[in-house]
Amino acid sequence: MAPRVHEHQDRVPAAQTAVLALPPPDRPQDLSPRFTAVDSLLCGAFAGALAKTAIAPLDRTKIIFQVSTNRFSAKEAFRLIYCTYMKEGLLSLWRGNSATMVRVMPYAAIQFSSHDQYKELLGGYYGYQGKALPPFPRFLAGSLAGTTAAMLTYPLDMVRARMAVTAREMYCNIMHVFVRISQEEGLKTLYRGFTPTILGVIPYAGITFFTYETLKKLHAEKTKRSQPYPYERLAFGACAGLIGQSSSYPLDVVRRRMQTAGVTGSSYGTILGTMREIVKHEGVIRGLYKGLSMNWLKGPIAVGISLTTFDITHDLLFKLHQMGYFTH
Repeated sequence: MAPRVHEHQDRVPAAQTAVLALPPPDRPQDLSPRFTAVDSLLCGAFAGALAKTAIAPLDRTKIIFQVSTNRFSAKEAFRLIYCTYMKEGLLSLWRGNSATMVRVMPYAAIQFSSHDQYKELLGGYYGYQGKALPPFPRFLAGSLAGTTAAMLTYPLDMVRARMAVTAREMYCNIMHVFVRISQEEGLKTLYRGFTPTILGVIPYAGITFFTYETLKKLHAEKTKRSQPYPYERLAFGACAGLIGQSSSYPLDVVRRRMQTAGVTGSSYGTILGTMREIVKHEGVIRGLYKGLSMNWLKGPIAVGISLTTFDITHDLLFKLHQMGYFTH
């Protein structure tokens, strides 16, 4: 997901920044008062949901490889997708996507809303006046925002991972996952893998926000344009996401192993213990970086879909407002 970062002094509604959605083209200032935070929430949520749904089969496949000892390759990944389709049907490729949807929308709102708050807080300390923060606070604001969002939505991520690697007979729906885990494994299990998640989010969110803001800043200095074109934002966001994902990916693998230990029969209890087991049986690259190339494939796809969907729904609601279908 490539985060959306605002460098304007004016506040922009946080809900406008759904997961993986890059900033839309600049809108006419005289129309902006008609577009409310609720409208932005609807557009952003729909764009993020559609983008994640489009890449759900790739995301599910990545998780399955992350939690297994099987060697990953593009050929094996697509063979798994084909076999799953033949054995369980087309809809099985989207198993666990409902849990993803429930998590994606609040995660995006919390992350970007808190990022704005942290930027203001750090900006006041560093004398920020609407321009890009210095490098370290720029990184820190992103890390704190990602950490805040992860802390508040982690159980949903746990549920999504469980649903992705199990058959429908084991977990019927999201609520069933919560009930069974609570009854059979205890409430603490809902936060299993929380520590590697936070340790991974800190560099991931920090580097991603930092890279995106830095590229925008360098672009403005080079071209003398305050805002890049949509395709430039798409490239900046994809670049930021790829660098962020690569920097923290081993902790993502560890997190998935710990989250699904209860249903895979493994006994991953600690971060270092899990890493040792993975390296011992699978190696560093093939184990700790298993599925990374899948992330490189699905990330830009999701960003493109999210951006396009946001623009279309944004313009549609704008026209409906102008035609008087909605009143505030």
